[in-house]
Amino acid sequence: MKIAFFDAKPYDKPSFEKYGQQYSVKFKYFETKLNEDTVDLANGYDGVCVFVNDTINAAVIDRLADMGVKVLALRCAGFNNVDMKYAYGKLHVLRVPAYSPYAVAEHTMALLLTSIRRIHKAYLRTRDFNFSLAGMTGFDLHGKTVGVIGTGKIGRVFIDICRGFGMKVLAYDKFPASDLDNGDTVKYVELDELFRNSDIISLHCPLTEETYHIVNEDSLNKCKRGVVILNTSRGALVDAEALLAGIKSRQVGAACLDVYEEESDLFFEDNSGHIMEDDTLARLISMPNVIVTSHQAFLTEEALENIAETTVKNIVGFFETQQCPNELCYRGGSAEDCKNGKCF
Repeated sequence: MKIAFFDAKPYDKPSFEKYGQQYSVKFKYFETKLNEDTVDLANGYDGVCVFVNDTINAAVIDRLADMGVKVLALRCAGFNNVDMKYAYGKLHVLRVPAYSPYAVAEHTMALLLTSIRRIHKAYLRTRDFNFSLAGMTGFDLHGKTVGVIGTGKIGRVFIDICRGFGMKVLAYDKFPASDLDNGDTVKYVELDELFRNSDIISLHCPLTEETYHIVNEDSLNKCKRGVVILNTSRGALVDAEALLAGIKSRQVGAACLDVYEEESDLFFEDNSGHIMEDDTLARLISMPNVIVTSHQAFLTEEALENIAETTVKNIVGFFETQQCPNELCYRGGSAEDCKNGKCF
């Protein structure tokens, strides 16, 4: 099996080479992202392997199908960059539903602690032998209320971490877990209540039509003054302009972002020698109470191993049996099912 691997980074290759050799899958690594201009690089390959910022729209899907590419293997959990409805009947779309929920949840807590205890500022000060504590006052997490939107694997690990700090949890999920709400330290509530009563809000839900800009001007205005916003899920969950306005008005006390709505041409690349043309991102980064990391929450040795192993097994399993438990768009279902989202 020959697979065209797009948006390849040095840290991807060791794990994929290991499992590729083990399962007789040969990868050709392309540093460029998959889009309408680069799709022809996949000519002659059995499948393509893509990441979060590759573009798999109707034009790309048609071209892949025309070239005989059968499989689109996502090495991530999210699939909002794929036109899933259009892919129906043309491509088999496989994903990695879970690689290391601990990696993302722990990074979220690391961002929160860094922000509220001013660790990043202390690091920079002491590098200049400045040991003043002026402006370094933080606050305890113990006793605070955290609102967690999305209680899948990552959300639940983050909830466990927060409970370890003695925090109270307000949770929201379209499909609540039956064993999570204990009526005391963890409670499922409606979104409005979560926004109104949380000191900290953390996003761990997928990006869908319903969750697009779930953090917006209206929802931020419902929040406590000084609320802390955490996003390690998908950038478009947050209306960046509304967040910036909330920070400027002091409605938002701090923001920690590992993702950004318009990140596709910026994140994972060294842009230090270029003028930042995205004014919103530039202004967010310039704020003293904003921390931005470059979509690195997933980046642990354990997660990279799991991503590579699951992706390779997805590909091998499909070509050997024509079935894969991690397929998103089943050709076996009806077109109506796919349009209604029942095949995902």
